[in-house]
Formats: sequence, structure tokens, C-alpha cells
Amino acid sequence: MYRFSNTVIGFLNLFTLLASIPIIGGGLWMARSSTTCETFLQTPLLVVGFVVLIISLAGFIGACFNVAWALWVYLVVMLLLIATLMGLTVFGFVVTSQGGGVDVPSRVYKEYHLEDYSPWLKNRIKDPNYWTKIRSCILGSKTCAKLVAWTPLDYLERDMSPIQSGCCKPPTSCNYNMATTVSQDPDCYRWNNAPNLLCYECDSCKAGVLEDIKRDWHKLSVLNIVMLMVLIGIYSIGCCAFRNTQRAETDHPYGQNRMSKVRPRWDYYWWRWWHHRKEQLY
Repeated sequence: MYRFSNTVIGFLNLFTLLASIPIIGGGLWMARSSTTCETFLQTPLLVVGFVVLIISLAGFIGACFNVAWALWVYLVVMLLLIATLMGLTVFGFVVTSQGGGVDVPSRVYKEYHLEDYSPWLKNRIKDPNYWTKIRSCILGSKTCAKLVAWTPLDYLERDMSPIQSGCCKPPTSCNYNMATTVSQDPDCYRWNNAPNLLCYECDSCKAGVLEDIKRDWHKLSVLNIVMLMVLIGIYSIGCCAFRNTQRAETDHPYGQNRMSKVRPRWDYYWWRWWHHRKEQLY
């Protein structure tokens, strides 16, 4: 059982080492792509891929070749990774706790309002540079083109994604009768029939994007919790492997008494000589 923890850590890190290669490859492939959305995800993928590669390599070398310093680096980085993942999970639940769709009378789909979401998400989505990338992503995905063939009955009976509901049509409450003098939602005046304009500058479109982010973030948070439990288990096994590696470097097998020889104090032989001389004299 002495080498069991080292063997387990070695196999686990070999697996994660191989798994990091397609992650890095995907990030490099996205870097060469001209699609805005894929470029937006490129940096996180590359960072995750290289971090996994480095800590897996350190853990594999340390566990299989009894290199204590490599395992020490592996455990420190793993501890930082666990703390970071835990912080991101809590942060994700906090910023996505608000928001949600509002039922529309006589419709299956829901509509979304920007003011219902957390201040951090609202400030992020209102950033012009960030929104330009997201807007280009929506245009490139042809999300609104799927609604072109819809009939009026389809709008009554069919559901829409949050982005379709917010970006591809004006708010349902809008009244475009020229005779009306009733104040309307500001998004009603931002709507344009041009395919490259539609409601892409509406607050409802930004809210639809935030709703999509919220749903994805909730899924990611659940995955993070599972990953945290796995990482904590691997970290515990890694601590055992590190202790075994330190024991192996001292050249003392497990269970052997290291105090097999005890050197006497410097004055021991002098005391014995003096005691023996006194006995001879008296």
C-alpha cells in the first residue's frame, strides 16, 4: 500500500496531461478563426489548457519518479486552483442570482428586462467594446434569420430563446399605430426592420444575452462543484504521495526504525575513563 497513492496520482495526472492537449489545440484553432465569438473564448481556453498541462506534468514526474519538489509545486498550484475555483463558483452564484423572464400574455415565449439583472452584469454588458463583440457574434450566428419564415400564428404558439425574444423583435407591448400618443418602452423606438439592425441596440437584447449567460453560468457552477470535489480528492491523495516521496528520499523504507544507532554524547568516553581510573586508585 506504500506506493498506491503515488501510482494513483501518476495515472490521474497522465490522464489530465493528455486531456490538456485538445484544450490547447482548440484554443489555438480559435485564435486562427475569424469568428468574433470564438476569439472571445480563445484566451480562457489557452490559460486553462496550459495550467492543466503544467500541474499534470509536475504531478506525474513527482509521483512516478519520487521527485519531492515537483510534487510540492503540484500541491501548491492545486491548492491555488481549488481556492480560485471555489471563489469563481461563489461569485457566479451571486451575480446570477437575479434576473429571469417575464410572462407575456397570450404568448409562449418570455421577455427580459435589463434592470432585473445584477449591477455587475449590467455594467459589463453596457461596455461598448464588450457589446460590439457580442453583437457581432449574434449577427454571425444567424439567430434572427430563423424567425424570418414565422407566421403570426407562430409568434403566438412557438417559444423563443432569450436572445431571439430580445434581439429579433420589438417588445410585444409596442404599438406602431401612428395615431397613438401613449408613452412606450424606449426599445420600441430603437427597433428597425433592417436585418442588420433589428433590436440589436435594445436593452431587451442585452437582457436576453444576460439570461443566456446566466443559464450557462449556472450549468458551469454545477460542473465547478463536481470538479471541486474531484480536485479535493486528488489533492488528498497527492498529499499522501508527497509524504511517501519524502520518506523515499531519506533512504529509510516504510516502517523501519530510523533510530537504530544512537551516537553517545561527547563526554561519554571521558566519563567512563575517569570512573575506571578512580576504581583502580581506590
